[in-house]
Amino acid sequence: MKWKTPLAGITFILTVSFSIAQENSVNEERYIMMGGIEQWITIKGEDRSNPIILFLHGGPGSPLSPYAESIFKAWEKDFILVNWDQRGTGRTFGRSAPEEVDENYWIQNPLTLEQMTADGIAVSEYLCQYLRKDKIILFGTSWGSILDVKMAIKRSDLYHAYMGHAQLVNPSEDLIQVFHKTNQLAHERNDSTAIELLRSFGPPPYHQAKQLGQLLRIIKEYEYENSIPAPAYWWEIPPAYDNETDELHRYNGDDYSFLYYAGHKPLGIKGMNTAVNFMEDGRKFNIPVYLVQGEEDILTPLAITVKYFEKIEAPDKKLVVVPATAHGFNQPVIDAVYTLLSEKILPSIQNKK
Repeated sequence: MKWKTPLAGITFILTVSFSIAQENSVNEERYIMMGGIEQWITIKGEDRSNPIILFLHGGPGSPLSPYAESIFKAWEKDFILVNWDQRGTGRTFGRSAPEEVDENYWIQNPLTLEQMTADGIAVSEYLCQYLRKDKIILFGTSWGSILDVKMAIKRSDLYHAYMGHAQLVNPSEDLIQVFHKTNQLAHERNDSTAIELLRSFGPPPYHQAKQLGQLLRIIKEYEYENSIPAPAYWWEIPPAYDNETDELHRYNGDDYSFLYYAGHKPLGIKGMNTAVNFMEDGRKFNIPVYLVQGEEDILTPLAITVKYFEKIEAPDKKLVVVPATAHGFNQPVIDAVYTLLSEKILPSIQNKK
């Protein structure tokens, strides 16, 4: 009978430890008021004392929040992970959009780079205040890399570092090079369907969003051929998001956001991509800058990323090129980002404590 007392003590210690762990963790999903509308965020991590990473998804209009647990769950041990459905995206879009979204809604509710940058800064300020941090880490992919550069330069006091994946530099101009590369690949493959489609709308600039959308579909198909694919389960919709309402908001938000990114002359919509040229106004940073680039990326070509990286002025910078990888996420990209976080950003944060 004497063995019961030590065992009871162990049980008590384990219970207390588990309670403390629960108390220190954070797992929240909710709307916050930012920029005059309610915007959806998720905040998850095992320890509130860990650094915060704010993810800025691509698209625009392509939320990461439904997939974040599948891709980044393991990071919750070392970081607090925040996913934000940007204005015009997913649950943020659905919170304020009417039941039926039509052309009148698109025209009367413009998306601007200035407003979305302001939203991102407001989210950053909220996180610092709510979780009692001086600064956070920025991580943006594709379209999200545009917002992150704008945010990092405008309010460097809020951020430890900026990490960009599939960095966009001067998208409206760079797209001309992207078109010609895609056309070259179509001819090398004797892809008559793609050749005819590319011939039908020709090189940019485009006056209709549909034309850019068609080009992107061809690019995505070609990129897939030379890239290690992401695990299929990453893109499975979890039960909380697997419903008609969320699906409709993702679909409508994607259309709405893409119109304002690409531009659509018939509705008088000017593309946000025309307002971006980081070779002119996105080179000087007061914080470290780390870029991760797929070697097989057609949409944001490595040559353009290298040229931009060489022009960046920052306290520290590094470009990591990931082989057998295109524009999207796969395991090698996630591993490369985590390595930068572990070897560059975390030690810097700890040294400042």
